Amino acid sequence: MATTIATQKPVAMTGNGGCALAMKQINPDVVAAYPITPQTTIVEEFASYVANGAVDTEYINVESEHSAMSASMGASAAGARVMTATSSQGLAYMWELLSIAAAMRLPIVMHNVNRALSGPLNIHCDQSDSMGARDMGWIHLFGENAQEAYDNTIMSIRIAEHADILLPVMVLYDGFIISHAIDRFEVLEDADVKAFVGERIPERALLDTDNPMTFGPFVMPAYYTEHRYAMRNALMKAKDVVLEVSKEYGALTGRTYGLFEEYKLDDAEIGIVVIGSTAGTAKYVVDEMRAKGIKVGVLKPRLFRPFPAEEIAGALSHLKAVAVMDRADSLGAAGGPVSLEVASALYGVANRPEVQGYVYGLGGREVGPDLIGSVVEDLQKIAAGDKPTTAAKYLGVKE
Repeated sequence: MATTIATQKPVAMTGNGGCALAMKQINPDVVAAYPITPQTTIVEEFASYVANGAVDTEYINVESEHSAMSASMGASAAGARVMTATSSQGLAYMWELLSIAAAMRLPIVMHNVNRALSGPLNIHCDQSDSMGARDMGWIHLFGENAQEAYDNTIMSIRIAEHADILLPVMVLYDGFIISHAIDRFEVLEDADVKAFVGERIPERALLDTDNPMTFGPFVMPAYYTEHRYAMRNALMKAKDVVLEVSKEYGALTGRTYGLFEEYKLDDAEIGIVVIGSTAGTAKYVVDEMRAKGIKVGVLKPRLFRPFPAEEIAGALSHLKAVAVMDRADSLGAAGGPVSLEVASALYGVANRPEVQGYVYGLGGREVGPDLIGSVVEDLQKIAAGDKPTTAAKYLGVKE
């Protein structure tokens, strides 16, 4: 572990540009990708690094996202360090392969730049694409801004390839809001990133002809359950590995991440749980409300799969009321994916806070301080004795 903070330099670039730079610094063996808005500029910029000889990556232009994941799986099974990227319908087109990649324990790292799922057709941000893939056995790491997207990209290599994990990782951030906006953030020197990620040395590989083995076999009922159980156990171990890798990265950069971030939550009476870029707006609202004497805080999940239920319940248990804001809906359920997880986590807590779910910002709908301020007003009423609605509220819907 590093004992001194590494030299870093400030840059001004888009979130996608920062992630492409991180990929260049990682220098993966193989990248197979197909462009889709708003992910496109990641692979465009990384392709320029390949064309200019800045990396020695084998870049595979494929004809679809299904082929991108297929090529990624083959290369990863052969022992290569593999990265890819997608969004929305591209992720949906990979669907049948996502769970196979996890079941084969292939440590692929994939950026998914969050975008609404069709239909109707929409290219703007919400998180319905990755939330739809939340049960595929992948680790999900969300970032609020370009700095976190860059940092998560580098840490994800170590997390995915950890000997106790060997599972694919999605690096997630909001389309256009983060992917295309120019932000100021700190980046490491190439040599420091290279030293941090190290080399991938697979214990098992298709190209290890001295030790031939079978990959992806048909499994009868007598063993299928055990395979899924092993996947579950590996995924749950990821919480510890995420903390371990994040601590080491913090020693290198001065930026230490946890499973989630708490903002003015310790002495709060009410709290807002929100993932992604909206957490920044929520913190701004919290500062405004604090100036008025309202004790409100924010919890921003970073790791969504595996969901750190016990830890989040512990952080929220002292509150009177919690609002959970989902930038995706779980159609037909009582709320969005995050609110269902939080409500479940708090169920066994004595004197648990009331939970009000919200669905907001679908298809890129803007969410400003006023809308989040209305959530705080709702929470004050619930903390005073009003009951939350059973189903999630849609924020800002035109009826």
